[in-house]
Amino acid sequence: MVILRSGSNHKWHTRATARFVQGLTAVLVSLVVLAGSPSSHAEPVIKAGVLKFGTVNWLLDVVQHNKLDQREGYRLEQLELARRDATSVALLAGEVDTIVADWFWALRERSAGEKLVFHPYSRTLGALIVKNNSPISTLADLKGRKVGVAGGPLDKSWLLLRAWSRKLQIGDIADIARPVYAAPPLLAEQMRNGDLDAVLIYWHFAAKLEAAGFRQLFGVDEFMHGLGIKNPPPLIGFLFRKPSSPSQQRTFAGFMRSVDAASRLLLDSDAEWSRIRSRMGVKSDAEFETLKQRFRLGRLQGWTPSDTDSSKALFDLLLQTGGARVVGRGVSFDPDVFNAQSSR
Repeated sequence: MVILRSGSNHKWHTRATARFVQGLTAVLVSLVVLAGSPSSHAEPVIKAGVLKFGTVNWLLDVVQHNKLDQREGYRLEQLELARRDATSVALLAGEVDTIVADWFWALRERSAGEKLVFHPYSRTLGALIVKNNSPISTLADLKGRKVGVAGGPLDKSWLLLRAWSRKLQIGDIADIARPVYAAPPLLAEQMRNGDLDAVLIYWHFAAKLEAAGFRQLFGVDEFMHGLGIKNPPPLIGFLFRKPSSPSQQRTFAGFMRSVDAASRLLLDSDAEWSRIRSRMGVKSDAEFETLKQRFRLGRLQGWTPSDTDSSKALFDLLLQTGGARVVGRGVSFDPDVFNAQSSR
């Protein structure tokens, strides 16, 4: 409290009081402004849009648990979404910074003006699975058989299988076999029940079937080999908008390094796999070990110019096989979609 006294010092006290009040007001205003404004040193955040049961969650769990994001100077957050198309909508709407998708979708969006880039993290692909005691040993043996196809008639793996069967001169597998299109969980269940003779399915569903006593007839990488693509490129990776500022470039470079470090940890550490086992939804030790093995086999060792060349060959092949319905109308191959920093 300031007490004003009468007399000759009255004016001095008045001026001192005014200065005190002005100074106090300035301090309070400054505190309010600082409290209401983000700090210039706030930790950058990267928000990843993920499917609730996607295998990428294993990788991101490793990043967060081992504080690999903090080591790179950013904080990783996740937004769980119910459907795959919801992740792409979230990325384009700016609700998330990155999603996991294939680079074909990134090419379509780049052709529409979205400067998306692709950072691969795994070469693991799907497979054609049959019963362990099945008499099927070649593609020709699928004639007249019920073949489940995950992803629908325009699924890229299915188009590659069709192209390979034509190259082998046994006819289009879509014509000589009886394809059944459905969601992967339903197809896996039908395979277990004996309702299908074979199933072309994503890698983690294939691994679970293998663990249950089924066998892999051919991997999708073998389709590509048969079609002349000697170095099958990864299809799936992290997509994000090309960073536009030095600070964004540093943050995303740190994100990619942390993802790569998490991948290396899963390659080398059985203890880390044991830690994330509860997140994997496995039903047996065999299922757990098969998933771990398949994930490790797909470990990406770096991106090279030959990967870009193989991707171009794959794009041209699918354009020839499926046309604009697969690659997009008016979409051309753009090597800039592959993030330069993937070439470690």
